[in-house]
Amino acid sequence: MEKTLNRIHPVSDPEATYFLQVSWEKDLGTGFSILLSDGQCSWAGTVSEAEISREAAEMEMNKEKYVEELKKALVTGEESAGKYNFVIS
Repeated sequence: MEKTLNRIHPVSDPEATYFLQVSWEKDLGTGFSILLSDGQCSWAGTVSEAEISREAAEMEMNKEKYVEELKKALVTGEESAGKYNFVIS
């Protein structure tokens, strides 16, 4: 299993720091688990391959392109800083 951990500062609260961990088996396109923490509380969830396919279709993107964008936003970290905005609600 592969994992990444990134520090994010959401645009909804730029002074706050959150930690985003993403875990996957083969690649993000087959589904992944996600853990978000602010250092005091944490929230976890999973995203299935079917959900990824459905979301890609809703955005009118092919699945491979959608998975590449997910990877850039959730996994790449510092390389993508400033290219993706996070809103915590």
